[in-house]
Amino acid sequence: MNFQRFVIPLAGAALLVLAHQKYGWPGVAVVTGGLVMWLLLHVTRLMTVFKRASSRPIGHVDSAVMLNAKLKPGVTLMHVLAMTRSLGERLTPEGEDPEQFRWTDGSDSSVTASFRGGRLREWTLQRPGADAGTPP
Repeated sequence: MNFQRFVIPLAGAALLVLAHQKYGWPGVAVVTGGLVMWLLLHVTRLMTVFKRASSRPIGHVDSAVMLNAKLKPGVTLMHVLAMTRSLGERLTPEGEDPEQFRWTDGSDSSVTASFRGGRLREWTLQRPGADAGTPP
């Protein structure tokens, strides 16, 4: 269960109550301003990631090998989208868990990532076969 869904709103509400008890309505105004600023920073980052991803082909990445090296378990799908600057090619039907996405580079190497609950669980790197005359 993802506790951030509950902890962050409860912490915001607790800050509002604490600000009201200590400083009255001016304290509530200051805390509300801070919470709105924090929310706007997150929305701005989300929009920036999507704007960068919209200008590239779906499922394309500059280097699948470098993406494979940068991935870590537990990062969010949004973090992976920011790293690749591209939306992944969806391999599973909509709403199925775990979700699988693939990113491919110009040399037909690809990374297939599996996300459960929006977090990266596992990934695999597929490279073109060595029997095609190219060294590994």
